[in-house]
Amino acid sequence: MKNKQKSILVVLTVFACAAAALSYYYASQAVQVWIQKPLGPVLESSTPGQRQLPATWTAPPSAPPLSTITLAPTLNFETNTPSKLPPCYGLPPMTILAIGTDQRSDDYKYGRADAIRVIRADYIARRVSVLEFPRDLWVEIPEISDNLNQDHDKLNTAYFYGNPGLHYWDHPSEGPGLLARTLELNFGMKVDHYVAVSMDVFVDLVDAIGGIDITLAEEVDGRTAGDRSKRLYFPAGDQHLNGEQALTLGRIRNVSVFSRAEHQNLVICAVRKKLESPEALIQLPQIISSFKDHIQTDLTPAQISQLACLGTSVPRGNILFASFPLELFKPDEVYHSLLKQDVFIWDADFNEITRYVEQFNTGSWPQPSASTEPDPGTSDCE
Repeated sequence: MKNKQKSILVVLTVFACAAAALSYYYASQAVQVWIQKPLGPVLESSTPGQRQLPATWTAPPSAPPLSTITLAPTLNFETNTPSKLPPCYGLPPMTILAIGTDQRSDDYKYGRADAIRVIRADYIARRVSVLEFPRDLWVEIPEISDNLNQDHDKLNTAYFYGNPGLHYWDHPSEGPGLLARTLELNFGMKVDHYVAVSMDVFVDLVDAIGGIDITLAEEVDGRTAGDRSKRLYFPAGDQHLNGEQALTLGRIRNVSVFSRAEHQNLVICAVRKKLESPEALIQLPQIISSFKDHIQTDLTPAQISQLACLGTSVPRGNILFASFPLELFKPDEVYHSLLKQDVFIWDADFNEITRYVEQFNTGSWPQPSASTEPDPGTSDCE
C-alpha cells in the first residue's frame, strides 16, 4: 500500500471514529432526554423540570432503539449487608396519587376512583408509606359548579368529572389532575405525580407476574342475595389468586369500607412480595414497558426506575399502610341535587384529617413500630 493510500485510510478511519462517537453521543443524549420525559401531562401545580431527579442508570455502550431500552437494570436484591445502600438512596421524597378506577377499558374517558391512595416514597429513610382516602367523603370539587350547579360531591367523583368524556375540566392531567386539586383544596394534600390504573390493567398485571399468594385470617364472603357466585367467597387460610380473583377480593363491597381497604392492602403486599422473586425482577422492565401505554401517569421512565429500585430494596417492615382513625368518621346521608336523592357519605372532621395529612407529608406519620400497638390505622407488609 502506498503512503498516499495509507494516509487516506488513516483519515477515513479518523472520520469513521468521529462519526461513530458523534452517533453514540447523540443517541446517549436522546436516551437521557427520553428517560426524563413524563409519560403523560404533569399536574397543574407542577412545572416541567421542577424535580428532575437523576436517573439510577446510564446509557449502555451501544444505545438500543428506544422501544427496547431496559428501564431499571439497577434493581438489586435485599441482602444481609445493611451498609450497602441502593443506587436510588438519597433522592428527595416523592408523593404519588395512586388511583384504581372502576372502569374496565384503558381509554380513561370515564370511570370513578374506586381506590384512592397517596404514596410517599422516602429514599433516605428507605420507607414507603401509603395513605388511604375514603372515597365517600363529601368534598368541595373545583371547576364543576359551572356545569353542575353544585360544587360538592363524593371524593371519588372528582376523578370522574375530570376525565375527558365529560369536558368539565380542560387541563391535560384530566381526572388525576382534578382529584389532586380536590385533595389539596380540602385536606392540604400536595402530590408530585399520579398513576391511574383501570381494572383490566390491574388484572393483566397480576397475571403477568404469575398471580399472588395471600393468607386470610378469616373468610371473606362477598355473596349477596342476588349473587351467590362462588367467585365472591374466599375461605380463610393460604390461597393463590390470579388477576381476576385478586381484583374481586379487593372490590367486595358488602364489608365495611375499612375492611375493604385492608383487603386491598393485602393484595398490594402480595404483589410486592411476588416482585421480589428473581423471576419477576427479570421480567419487571418488560412488564413496565408493556403497561406504560395503558395507564395514566406523569412519571418519567427514570422515576419509574427509581421507584422500582426503592420498592425492591426497602425492608418489608418499612412499607406502611395508613388510614385515618375510625372514630373520625360517622355514616351520614346528604341530598344529591343531580341524582335527586339522598346518598351515603362519610361525615368527618376535615381539620383532624388535615392534621394527619400534614404529618404524612413530613414523613412523621406513620412510623414503623416495634410494639404490638402501632399508630392508629397503621399496618405494614410484615
